[in-house]
Amino acid sequence: MHKRIRILHRTAYHYRVPVTFGPHRAMLRPREGHDVHIVRGSYEVEPKANIRWLRDVHGNSIAVITFAEPSTKLVVASECDVEFRTDNPIECLIDPGARSFPFQYAPDEQLELMTYRLPSYPYDGPRLQEWLRELYRPGQTVETFELLGNLNTHIFKSLKYAHRDDPGVQLPHTTLSLGSGSCRDFAVLMMESARHWGFAARFVTGYIQMTEGQHGATHAWTEIYIPGAGWHGFDPTNNKLAGNEHVSVAVAREQEKASPLSGAWSGPSDAFERMEVSVQVVSV
Repeated sequence: MHKRIRILHRTAYHYRVPVTFGPHRAMLRPREGHDVHIVRGSYEVEPKANIRWLRDVHGNSIAVITFAEPSTKLVVASECDVEFRTDNPIECLIDPGARSFPFQYAPDEQLELMTYRLPSYPYDGPRLQEWLRELYRPGQTVETFELLGNLNTHIFKSLKYAHRDDPGVQLPHTTLSLGSGSCRDFAVLMMESARHWGFAARFVTGYIQMTEGQHGATHAWTEIYIPGAGWHGFDPTNNKLAGNEHVSVAVAREQEKASPLSGAWSGPSDAFERMEVSVQVVSV
C-alpha cells in the first residue's frame, strides 16, 4: 500500500533595513529509506544565494546556504512530494530476547548506541526517576512494547499541550513541574525517560499531516531503538506511533542539532521586524 503527501514549508524573516546574512544551515529534505521516498522536490531562497548539500554525522541532509547580498527579507521555502510504503507492525519484529524489559542490547550494537543512551540532562535524573515509578519499578518484568506505549500515553494524558514559539526546549523537570509543554518538550521528556531505563533514544523533527480540514504542521517526536525492529517513532503529543502521517526531516541526539533553520545576521540591533512560517501537509 502506497500513500503520497505534499509538504509546502515557507519561512520568512523581515527586517526594517537591509542586513547581511552569514551562512545558514537548513534541514529541508525528508529522510529517505525503504519506507519513505521523495518523488519530487524544489527549494527556493531569497535573497540570491548559493546552496550546497552535505550529510551530517546523523545522516541528515543539510543545505548550507551562503548569501550574495544584503536584504530586508530572508525567505527559505521548500516543496516536496513524499511517498510512503507501509511496513510490518512493530510488535511482530522485536527480537525474542528483547520482547520483555529489562533486556541488554547485543554487544555488537552497544558501542554505536551508547551516545543515544547517555542522558542529555543528567541533573534531571532524580525527578525523572520519581515520575517514572508510576510506570515501572526495578525488579518488575514487563513487555517492552507495552512499557514504551504506556510511557507515550502517560505523557499525553498527564500533561497539557501548550504551543510555544520560544526557541529551544524546556528541561524535563520544568515540563513536569508546569504540567505542560510543546511537542518539542514532550519529545525531549520521552527521550530522556527512555534513556533513564537504558533505551537508546533520539530526537526527531519533521512534519505531521493533520486531520481533514487542517493544514498540517512542523512537529517533533522521539525514536527509540528496539532490537529486531530498529528505530521506531513514538509521538507523545498525539499518543500515537509515528506512522505515515509523520515525515521525518532530521534526527539527533539533542534537539539543538535538529533545528530546521539556523544562522546569523548582522545589522542594527533593532532591525528585526517579524517572522512568518507557513506549513501545509496535504494528500496528493
